[in-house]
Amino acid sequence: MFDKPFTHWDVTRVPQGSAKAGIARAGPRGQAMTTPITHRVWGACLVAAVALPSALWSQVPGATLAGRVVQKSDTSTAIRGAQIILGSDDRHVLTDSSGHYLLGPIPAGVHHVVVRALGFRPVAFSVTLHDGLQSLEDVELDVVPGVQELAPVAIAAPSAKVSYRLVDFERRRQTGRGHYLDDIQIRQSGASRLSDLLRGMRGVTEHCAGTGCTIQMVRARPGCDPDYVVDGRPDNMFGSSTPIRDIVAIEVYTGPSDVPGEFAGKSAGCGVVVIWTRSGPDKK
Repeated sequence: MFDKPFTHWDVTRVPQGSAKAGIARAGPRGQAMTTPITHRVWGACLVAAVALPSALWSQVPGATLAGRVVQKSDTSTAIRGAQIILGSDDRHVLTDSSGHYLLGPIPAGVHHVVVRALGFRPVAFSVTLHDGLQSLEDVELDVVPGVQELAPVAIAAPSAKVSYRLVDFERRRQTGRGHYLDDIQIRQSGASRLSDLLRGMRGVTEHCAGTGCTIQMVRARPGCDPDYVVDGRPDNMFGSSTPIRDIVAIEVYTGPSDVPGEFAGKSAGCGVVVIWTRSGPDKK
């Protein structure tokens, strides 16, 4: 059945710990041979057993494309803000201040890439990407003739004169507590009376009786009129009748939680209307 006889194995027992300890291998019939196993061989086996799974675990699905974009006339000059566009899905990244870019993860295969930057001729190329690997593609761009980058120009203009009273008005407006209207907004509203100006604000209502209409806050108890402050002074007598043409700014606080400390009073729970007029003092 077989042309050649089976190889005969003879195993020679070697005392444990002996320098000749090894693995028996095939030899002439009746003669035993041993192959010593050194620490170098075992070390290589151990590294292979440990390093191989680690390399496999470090790989992630997809590939990456990286590189640097520079000027063709001077490759030491990086191009910042250049676009690297992947043709398959229009994904793109921008180069950093040193001209470097990194795009990924990208499916393996052949991809069409376009690189462009303001003032330079665009470049297109194809690249084959492999799963789990990074491809390095440096790109050189030609400057478009006749295009010159201009130095930035600083534009300065004198700031408009603002009354010291409206400085605090703007500061309070930044807090977002309450309602605020400046001179331009008041003019654009087309209101002829203060009640017309305030009627559309959230949390403000108008109560009308036989003697006329008054402004009240929705959260205030019935019959509780808001406090009026005109040019920094309380004025519940004539504040509500201030002519609309005399008002340059107005602040409305609909409840005690909105009222700033400088306008808080015993009746602040009914709301506060702060009016700034054109005839108010310009200087402290």
